[in-house]
Amino acid sequence: MNQIYDAIIVGGGPAGLSAAIYLARAKYSVLVLEKEQIGGQITITSEVVNYPGVLEASGHSLTTNMRKQAENFGAIFQIAEVEKLELDGPKKKVQTNHGDFYAVGIVLATGAHPRQLGFPGEKEFQGHGIAYCATCDGEFFDGCELFVIGGGFAACEEAIFLTQYATKVTMIVREEDFTCAKTIADEVRAHSQIDIVFETEIIEAGGKDMLEYAVFRNNKDGSIWRYDVKENQQFGIFVFAGYVPANDLFKNQLELNSGGYLVTDRQQKTSLDGVYGAGDICEKELRQVVTAVNDGAIAATSLEKYIPQVKSVHQIETVAYQKQSQVVEEISQDNQQFISQDIRAQLKPILDKLTKDIYLVGNLTEDSFSLELKNFINEFSSLNPHIHALYQETVDSPSIQIYNQEKQPLGIAYHLVPGGHEFNSFVLAIYNAASDGQPLKDEIIHQIQSLSAHNIQVFVSLSCTMCPEVVQSAQRLALENKNIQTSIYDLVHHPHYKEQYHIMSVPCMVIDEQNVVFGKKNIEDIMKIIETA
Repeated sequence: MNQIYDAIIVGGGPAGLSAAIYLARAKYSVLVLEKEQIGGQITITSEVVNYPGVLEASGHSLTTNMRKQAENFGAIFQIAEVEKLELDGPKKKVQTNHGDFYAVGIVLATGAHPRQLGFPGEKEFQGHGIAYCATCDGEFFDGCELFVIGGGFAACEEAIFLTQYATKVTMIVREEDFTCAKTIADEVRAHSQIDIVFETEIIEAGGKDMLEYAVFRNNKDGSIWRYDVKENQQFGIFVFAGYVPANDLFKNQLELNSGGYLVTDRQQKTSLDGVYGAGDICEKELRQVVTAVNDGAIAATSLEKYIPQVKSVHQIETVAYQKQSQVVEEISQDNQQFISQDIRAQLKPILDKLTKDIYLVGNLTEDSFSLELKNFINEFSSLNPHIHALYQETVDSPSIQIYNQEKQPLGIAYHLVPGGHEFNSFVLAIYNAASDGQPLKDEIIHQIQSLSAHNIQVFVSLSCTMCPEVVQSAQRLALENKNIQTSIYDLVHHPHYKEQYHIMSVPCMVIDEQNVVFGKKNIEDIMKIIETA
């Protein structure tokens, strides 16, 4: 019989974390499912100054503390992509790529993702000059002129952030004025590196291999003007034009408004009993961290009343509440170590499941990067007796390769020190290689094993929240198919690849050194790209 939780929360951003804190504190068994990075999109925000009681914090530090609160109260976390929801009835089913889960109550905190405008050239030059995340991609535009499309809070915040890279930032705002708080709008207006063009929109972008021009229309007088890149230079366009609600999982089951946002009542209840919404997925006037955590708290306290009633009426036995923690945290540099004592404790129950020996093979040169790789290998291999360290000289790029117990390569090479958002990816590679691993459907495994030989290069930034899904999917293909080689590169240490493949955005995946693809991709997406190439 499958275990049934009191509540499952879909989404690990501020709304989901707030719901987890309240439900776990009330001693309900709570499972939080997040497909990417615990903390949600706010983790890429460098400065949060309007959250009550917190004078200043990064989005990452704020949500890290929220997560720790939830863990301390007993919430369980799992990185898993939800594939299907069955929301009707007293027991809800959540189908994921790591198995099926059941709950009496559900909190949907799926959020929203950046909106694409659809102008000619937008899709073609994504990753080659057009981007959507200043934190992830800003460094690729060092010394360039940049255009920021949008006039809301995100556009203003990202325009200011981009001035640390750009020679000049021009904001293109469709409306007569900014649509955000006056404080940040005034900060943009006063910035010496930012120009603002109101009542204007982008209508085209183009070029040959890289972005070379952009065309704009003044909506007040209808005039058209064009920007052309200067000789031997580059420029970029960052689009911050609002968000699209992430409603694919339930759009045919729950009431949505005309914009696709989830309709809830004052208790955050949706159109189905036992299903509540929280955060940016919901119909609301203001989408901020403070309103997201408010939604999560209300949804949780509403479920606190609903759950015991349903369990009693339908005689449902759920997972017993207990305090525990199953979150793998990001890498830490405290006390000159890669892995803090706290993270070691978090990793122990995961690494204790290893049943096969595995070798971390350092391919090293005499440079400082190789020394950093060696130190990381030494420290990580000390975490479990099944993990061993080997070293050999190389004339190629320094890397960490993963070998099996017969000391044969498994097709995974990390040309980076697994830190930031890629620490979890590395841990999952070890776990999947040296244990029963994360479950995959038989049909998916068969599809992977039927693929012919391919070389997959994944280029990342350690600050990118979208990169881990691509890394984890590509490395799983290598583990399941001996003919596939997956290599992961931090572009900070391998800048020549930017020139070779014209990379100006991450994640970037290159198949067989010729097919260049940008954006988040799961296992099925990558297989489809390979099969249709």
